Amino acid sequence: MKEEKRHNHNHEHNHEHEHEHKHDHEHDHGHSHGHDHGHNHNHKHNHNVKLLMILYFVGLVIFIGALFIPKNLEFMIGSLRVTKNLIANILFTVTIILSGFHVTFEGIEETISETKEKRKFTPNVHILMTLGAIGAMLINQFEEGALLILIFAGAHYLEDYAEGKSKREIEKLLKLNPTQARLMDQDGNVKLVDVLSLNVGDRLQVLNGDQVPTDGVIISGDSDIDEASITGESIPKIKKVGDEVFGSTINGNGTFVMEVTKNSDETVFAGIVRLVSQTQVNISKTAALIKKIEPVYVTIVILLAPIFYLLGISLLKLSSTDSFYRTMVFLIGSSPCALAATDIPASLSAISNLARNGILFKGGSYLSNFADVKAIAFDKTGTLTEGKPVVTDEYFSSKTNKEQRSKYINIIVAMEKQSNHPLAQAIINHYEIKNDLLIETTNILGIGLIAKIDDKEYKIGKPTSYKVVSDEILANTHRFEEEGKTVIYFGVNDQVEGLIAIQDIPKESSKRAVHYFNEKNIATIMITGDAKKTGKAIGKKLEISDVLGNVMPEDKANIVMDLKKSYGVVAMVGDGVNDAPALVTADVGIAMGSGTDVAIDVADGVLMKNDLEKLVYTHRISLKLRSIVLQNMIFAMAVVLFLLVMNLIGKMDMPIAVLIHEGSTMVVIINGLRLLANLAKQKSVKKS
Repeated sequence: MKEEKRHNHNHEHNHEHEHEHKHDHEHDHGHSHGHDHGHNHNHKHNHNVKLLMILYFVGLVIFIGALFIPKNLEFMIGSLRVTKNLIANILFTVTIILSGFHVTFEGIEETISETKEKRKFTPNVHILMTLGAIGAMLINQFEEGALLILIFAGAHYLEDYAEGKSKREIEKLLKLNPTQARLMDQDGNVKLVDVLSLNVGDRLQVLNGDQVPTDGVIISGDSDIDEASITGESIPKIKKVGDEVFGSTINGNGTFVMEVTKNSDETVFAGIVRLVSQTQVNISKTAALIKKIEPVYVTIVILLAPIFYLLGISLLKLSSTDSFYRTMVFLIGSSPCALAATDIPASLSAISNLARNGILFKGGSYLSNFADVKAIAFDKTGTLTEGKPVVTDEYFSSKTNKEQRSKYINIIVAMEKQSNHPLAQAIINHYEIKNDLLIETTNILGIGLIAKIDDKEYKIGKPTSYKVVSDEILANTHRFEEEGKTVIYFGVNDQVEGLIAIQDIPKESSKRAVHYFNEKNIATIMITGDAKKTGKAIGKKLEISDVLGNVMPEDKANIVMDLKKSYGVVAMVGDGVNDAPALVTADVGIAMGSGTDVAIDVADGVLMKNDLEKLVYTHRISLKLRSIVLQNMIFAMAVVLFLLVMNLIGKMDMPIAVLIHEGSTMVVIINGLRLLANLAKQKSVKKS
């Protein structure tokens, strides 16, 4: 089944764009479910929480008061004899009504509304507890009915708080959204304005300790900026003129002036807010399955209750009152509260942990899928590599002495300063020579740079631009080209004197990430538009499983499709517009934070910092999430089984059943909340 995912972002400045994409797997489970699960925490009715809490505590006080009524209390009201038991039962009933209002209302109101909506009987967990309390009252067990409601409702509020903790972690991120900016006019005057009123091109002053109001570029000054809200990286980053800065980040000790480059709804942080809001409507397959099964399960329990009652009388030879009591315990013990809470609190905790570390996932289903990944396809440039060429080697003829080499490098740098080619920038950055050598340089298309100094012609160009090359230079050229490097020659009067090798080098973090996935027996595949030889050279350094070179942008999605047939669940990591179709096709598409808006929009997750070790952390979190959900499910089912067995042999009282039952739900939720804590650093696994 293919499902469409649509991302609609309607910007205030009337730019509307819609990205449609289809995933071959059904990982959009739950888009319509929200978090209406288990105890149905996302209620359709909008009760006043404070009022409900007051009612609960009033009911609790009344219950405690009922326990202290003197045993010998007895008096007449007209012909009615009022006893301690009568007063206590009335007070216990009031407790059930007040403290259990929330539970009873949900049990009845939501069962009715869901049944009408789905046109079939759709009960929830709360109806079981309501029936249990009413049943206890029918057999004159008012105290136990009240205790059942108090424990259940109290645990329900605690669950709301515990589960809300992981949501609050995510919401903390949203509170970082800047609200004010220091706008500078043409005369340099500064006034405080609302961030929403800013326009592209506005100049803003950012003082030390200020929050950067929006995305832009520094035009004067410099500072160290804490970008933890964007990248999850706690170490501040030095920023100077020409560097990009992001809204919501915190300025350090410096002061600078910046120019706004994006509208407030287009900033990186606004993108994060959109992503985070999507986590609220996407749940994992496990959670979606539990949600689907829950009403069926509750219906079966309700239908089994009368059978259980009759069997108690006929097989166990119980009195009708005892059999009814055990039937009420059966209703409570069979309730799937803990099972319903096995997945979503844990998923939310995992997602908020990742968000805190600069990794954003659009929902639990994508994170859950990532634990099943059998192969990861990587775009090369900017994903596995630095994304910009650097000088890796130089070689001058054996006849060239130290003084000549120094002179040649001065000339090379001076000539390259006249060029705007990316390779020229790599050479200038590598040598960092501050010379004042001004050379008139001509750029001849297809040949290279030519300059004349003292009747000598100096040329920097491709190897093919020279007709005669010595064996010494050729041997080194072949050596560097075999390593996937781009070689350029430097010559004097058409004689090659030396060469420089340039390459877009792999990141150290990429090496560590690839090593991790190899250890986990997850295939790593590099997809690149570069020549296969270049790709293989980089792949060898990274120890990547397979390299696919000479790939046209339109073929990337087809390659991912083929990988899915070969391996099963496949992830794709990329950053460019040309990666977008492949990101959509993959079971889990992950974009690099520095990537294009389109890539980030269609991806299922985003690494805000261009560091593949963040991908390793994500995989480790996804595995831990899978493990915790499994632990929770086994524990929840074991508790239900224990309660049923103990009830059958007559060793389970209603209050104890409620206590164990609700305690198990809390254990499951707290176990899920463990995912809020950062994982310890990964220790390398020895290869077997």
